[in-house]
Amino acid sequence: MEHQGLQNSDLPAELSEPARRALLGAGYRHLGQLTKVRSAEIKRLHGVGPKTITQLRHALSQLGLSFADEAS
Repeated sequence: MEHQGLQNSDLPAELSEPARRALLGAGYRHLGQLTKVRSAEIKRLHGVGPKTITQLRHALSQLGLSFADEAS
């Protein structure tokens, strides 16, 4: 089964399927959306753990972005 809506998403390819489903299900399709939320909010999603937060943090930093609570 193809990732639903993945063609319109810039979430990291290495995310686990449960993490990807959790993010998409919560309405997060783009890394830029994560700059408006705290990392703890994302971590509360079922299927998202420390590894996913690290992957997202890295992907955000590659774009010069960060979670709302980690802005410099």
